[in-house]
Amino acid sequence: MIQGIGASTGIAIGKCFVLPNWEWDLPEQKIDVADLAREFERLYEGIRTSKVEIEQMKDELSEVVGPEERSIFDAHLAILEDPVFMNEIQGMIERQYKAAEVAVKEAIDHFVTMFDLLDDEYMKERALDIRDVGNRLLKHLLGAPEITLPSDTQPYILVAKELSPSQLAHLNPSNVLGIATFVGSTTSHSAIMARALGIPLVVAVESELEETVVTGDLLIIDGSSGIVELKPTVEQIRAYTKLKQQQEEEHNRLRGLAHFDPSTPDGKTLRLSANISSLKELEIALSSGAYGVGLFRTEFLYMDRTRFPKEEEQFEVYRSVAEKLEGGPLVIRTLDIGGDKHLDYFELPEEENPFLGYRAIRISLDRRDLFRTQLKAILRASHYGDVKVMYPLISSVEEVREANGVLREAMEELDREGKPYNRSMETGVMIELPAAVMIAELLAREVDFFSIGTNDLVQFTLAVDRMNDKISHLYEPFHPAVLRMLRITVEAGRRQGISVGVCGELAGDPAALPIWLGLNVDGLSMSSHSILQVKERLLRTQQEESKAVLQHVMASSTSAEIKRLLREFQGEVDSQEEQAGVGDPLRS
Repeated sequence: MIQGIGASTGIAIGKCFVLPNWEWDLPEQKIDVADLAREFERLYEGIRTSKVEIEQMKDELSEVVGPEERSIFDAHLAILEDPVFMNEIQGMIERQYKAAEVAVKEAIDHFVTMFDLLDDEYMKERALDIRDVGNRLLKHLLGAPEITLPSDTQPYILVAKELSPSQLAHLNPSNVLGIATFVGSTTSHSAIMARALGIPLVVAVESELEETVVTGDLLIIDGSSGIVELKPTVEQIRAYTKLKQQQEEEHNRLRGLAHFDPSTPDGKTLRLSANISSLKELEIALSSGAYGVGLFRTEFLYMDRTRFPKEEEQFEVYRSVAEKLEGGPLVIRTLDIGGDKHLDYFELPEEENPFLGYRAIRISLDRRDLFRTQLKAILRASHYGDVKVMYPLISSVEEVREANGVLREAMEELDREGKPYNRSMETGVMIELPAAVMIAELLAREVDFFSIGTNDLVQFTLAVDRMNDKISHLYEPFHPAVLRMLRITVEAGRRQGISVGVCGELAGDPAALPIWLGLNVDGLSMSSHSILQVKERLLRTQQEESKAVLQHVMASSTSAEIKRLLREFQGEVDSQEEQAGVGDPLRS
């Protein structure tokens, strides 16, 4: 067994194709002064050809993936126009008399090395983009042929050191069973695209695979656990084949729940909505029976491009989502960048603690021109569906009032322009800071709804960075302090008569369902892949019994006790269902 990191779920079993490294060793090659013009013309022709290829790949993917994935190629086009990268190449040609391909190769190596040395996962991913674009340009300068994948119809598992988005774009998903890479992360562009294409992916596989695997070897990869089996035994093949079949059967069984109303046996209806960042994810959510979108992460419209999106661009995306929901709610969160989310074209200040710094609503209120543009686009989309706006990282009443003030300015501009919008569009805030919890009753007087962002609320309540391996074990969503924060927030919203929902990973955890039923929240918003699992549990769980369990949970002193109580309660539910012969909601 070889251990990696699961980046896109699913199991693949089959022979592998090992993708050769797209690298060249170039001898030092000087040119004469008289050849400068010719070298520059070769460089510019290579850039033009590379741009055409990238645009073609973007067009080819338009019917397969959403705007988030297609925008990756906008980032690649931006690199070919980046003055720093191009000045580095041109300077080596003009001042050091290096051939165009040598200058390009050295510029790639320089920037990739520089970014790889940074202790920043985002910049390491940008290094892969630069290598991908640079090697494409280098290929044209050298007249080298494209590395071709198997042309027969026999599906294969692709193995590579790393896989760039443009290489992934050339894959035929029906021929690729899965992918394993020696490096990479779950947040890389390639991982995003693999998930959108539904291809199992394992990244950061141990060096043992790189040293031993060859094309034609039989592999098993598990995109959930991150396990890779090289030259598996007959027993392993049989076991994983059975597991793959079980996963497919379970997925098909759960899909039968999509049309069921999300209600408990004793009549509590709980809205199950989706968290999305693209139209592609929306399609998956709707097929899972999602009740609208509880969190549209708009920052992905801003990423991997060369400039801020204009009002019309944003409006078209928001309107498309609203129309596809056919009256279902669409909660649009305003721009949430900073922390671990960066824009290539918007320089954020160097900060000791970026998660506690210049980010989210703080940027929006500082850059009101950008904020107003986004709010105008959201308002215009509200004419086409049940659209709501939500502000992230709120810590004070003043911030909410300021944000609503900018919203009123956006309305006034639309009035002058004669553009229609819903004048009664609801506003809400994310509750993700302890400060917001402690003034929840005051905040509830200013807005129409709350959405509890459990991911940040857990981090800030416990002062734990879950990405820090040294302390990630302290990130505990079932910590008694976190549960008290949740109760305070829900009760404050109830007293003020506003809707209270939950988004974040805890919303999609079936084990937490008794907590939400006991607190009597109005809805949960989660990853599309979690909706059917949560719905299945909901259809079998009594709200009144959940309220009784919650009393014991809130009286518990440790997270271990709380999780034990929740496990025991679920065991009782399962046992009661089995005795009644209604364990499967599809049979009842």
